Amino acid sequence: MKNLVFALFLVVSSANTFAQNGTIENEIKELSKQKWQWMADKDVDKLADLFHDKSKFVHMSGSWKKDRELEIIKTGSIWYKNAEVHDVAVETFGDDTVVLWNRITLTAHVRGNDVTTEFTVTEFYKKEEGDWKLLDLTFSSVRDTHEIEH
Repeated sequence: MKNLVFALFLVVSSANTFAQNGTIENEIKELSKQKWQWMADKDVDKLADLFHDKSKFVHMSGSWKKDRELEIIKTGSIWYKNAEVHDVAVETFGDDTVVLWNRITLTAHVRGNDVTTEFTVTEFYKKEEGDWKLLDLTFSSVRDTHEIEH
């Protein structure tokens, strides 16, 4: 009887963990989608809340921290006009750490020109005091045939 109760406990625990991870995955997917819109809208107030104070941003032209990324978005020196998301993969690590990969076609206004580039974007999130914070956003230039392994 003890073994049966323990086995049922494991099944219920696994189901709860899977359901919780599915919920976290959906929550992060939606947050990432909102982030792309906030970047397009140059909504630096919402982005400032999302970006962790120690966050890093890796672009084709360099890497920098939160304040510079927000200034770049605010001034429009890079205007993330549209991120067309083709695929999203999410991995959870416990209930407070998530990595998300987006395969996107990004249309941006950079140095006076509109450019369209294929990227896989890696996003690291950490839950702090009940809120998700973006720790890292890394753009990797890829071919349009690039696929994210799920």
